[in-house]
Amino acid sequence: MAISTAHGPRKRSSPPDRGPDMKPISAVVLVGGFGTRHRPVTYAVPKQLVPLAGQPMLFHAMDLLPTAVSRITLACGYKAEAFETYLRLHPYRVPVTVVKEEKPLGTGGGLKNGARDVTDPFALVNGDVISGLDMDPMLEFHREHGGLGTMSFYEVEDPSPYGVAVWSEDQRIVRFVEKPPKESAPSRWINAGASIWSPSVLSAIEGGREVSLEREIIPALLSKGIYGFPFRSWWEDAGTPARLLNAQRLLFDHPRTGRFAPTGKLTGARIIPPVATGKGCEAEGATVGRYVTLGEGVRLGKGAVVGDAVLMDRVEVGAGAEVRRSILGPGYHVPAGAKVLDQCLANEGPSK
Repeated sequence: MAISTAHGPRKRSSPPDRGPDMKPISAVVLVGGFGTRHRPVTYAVPKQLVPLAGQPMLFHAMDLLPTAVSRITLACGYKAEAFETYLRLHPYRVPVTVVKEEKPLGTGGGLKNGARDVTDPFALVNGDVISGLDMDPMLEFHREHGGLGTMSFYEVEDPSPYGVAVWSEDQRIVRFVEKPPKESAPSRWINAGASIWSPSVLSAIEGGREVSLEREIIPALLSKGIYGFPFRSWWEDAGTPARLLNAQRLLFDHPRTGRFAPTGKLTGARIIPPVATGKGCEAEGATVGRYVTLGEGVRLGKGAVVGDAVLMDRVEVGAGAEVRRSILGPGYHVPAGAKVLDQCLANEGPSK
C-alpha cells in the first residue's frame, strides 16, 4: 500500500539553476533494513530517523538527491508507520510517498516494490548514506553517457564490507564484486549508495522475492553499460553506532546551507560547538559538546557532561553523569553520577 505524506517547502544546499533541459525526475530511497546493529535504539525508532546534527539521517540522505528531483518514493519495510508519521509531522521539501513491503525484499526487491511510475532516468539513494557527494553533475554525466546506470564510488582503505568496482578509461564498470576479502579486492573504490538508473533496470529484478541489487543484479547487467562516478569529498554509511557518530561529526564539520533546523537554547549550560539542540531542553550547569545532538525535551542535570553523542527526545541525564560516544533512545534515563561510554541504549526491547 502506498501512502502519500503531506509536503511543504524545505531548504536545501544552494541548488544550482536546473536549466531549460533539466527535466524533473523521481527518486527512490531505500529504508527497508532492521538496523540490527543499532539495537536496542532501533526497537524504538528506525535507524534512518535517528537525528544527526539536528536532522534525521533520512533527511540528510534525501538532501543528496539531484536538484531535479521533484518527488520521492520511500521504499520501507521495518516500522513503515514511523516514517509515515514523521513525514506527516515534518514534511520534506518535495512530496514523499511511503511504500511498504509486506516481507523483507532486500535492496533489489525493495527497489522493484518501491519504483512506482519512475521517470527516465530516476535517482536511487540508500537511506543510511551520509556524504559530500553532489548528484547534480552525476545526473548530467549519466545523461551524457546514456548507459543503463551510473553509480557513485568512494575510495576507502578497507573495501571488504562493501561492493567494489573496476572501470575502464571511459568509466564504464567492467567488474563489480560485493564484499570481497580485503586482500583480493579488485580496487578500493566502493559503492557509495547513490546512483542514477534507467527504468529498464527494473525488468531485470524479479518481483515478490528477496533480491540483492549488489550481488544478483548489478554484476549481471554490466554488459548493458553501467558507469562509475567517483568522488573524493567525504562519506560514511552509518552502518554501526560508531560509524553513525562519525557521520554526525562529518555533517557538523561540513554543513550545507539550510541543512540544520533552528536550534533551541541551553540557558546556563557550557556549550562546546558544534551542538544541535531541540526545543524545550534544560541543561543548567551541564557541559554539552562537541558533536552533540539533543532531541526535544532533553534534561541534563547539574554537572552532567555530554560529548560526541546523540540524545533523542525526552532523554534525562542525572546530575554529575557523563555520556560520551553514545546514542540514547527516546525517554532513556541516565542515573546521577553514572558513566555511559561507547553505548547504544534505549528503554524498548523487541515487541512481544
